Formats: sequence, structure tokens, C-alpha cells
Amino acid sequence: MNQTNVQNMKGASGGVVPNQFEIFTEKGKYFQSYSTIIAFKPFSGKVQLDRGKWDYSQTTRKYRNLFLRETSQEIKNKIKGGEYILTDLN
Repeated sequence: MNQTNVQNMKGASGGVVPNQFEIFTEKGKYFQSYSTIIAFKPFSGKVQLDRGKWDYSQTTRKYRNLFLRETSQEIKNKIKGGEYILTDLN
């Protein structure tokens, strides 16, 4: 049986952040901003970022960075180096 759990993200201060979600599945964890999937961290394999939305806005960047626990520059370097994959997640 597939089980999915959705939770609002918590901000740096520990409070619940509206419209920013972590989705836990048997394959890994997704980050969703509003109704758009931004990133996927599989339990095995490379992190995937949505090609068109991964760097959509300042808010998206802020919570994407929190989700991945990295800076924007670190993420860009990993995309350039092939450690992260840009793909269609929506």
C-alpha cells in the first residue's frame, strides 16, 4: 500500500509556513510551493528540480533552500556539475 503524508513546512523559527508543503512518499520527499512541485529528494538517486519553476520567485528560493538545506549558489553549482537534475515535475 502506498502511503503519502503532506505537512506544511516549518520556517527557520519553527512556525508553520502557509502554502509551502513537504510531501513524504515511499520513494522520497517532495517540496511543493502553492500547487507546484519544485523539488524531489529521492531516497536513492539524484535530487530533481522542476525545470521551469525551481527558481521561480524569492519565496520559492527561500523555501527550496530550506528544504534542500543549501544556498542558491550551492544548488546552481550542483545543477551545473550534474549532481542535481532539471526535469518536469508538474
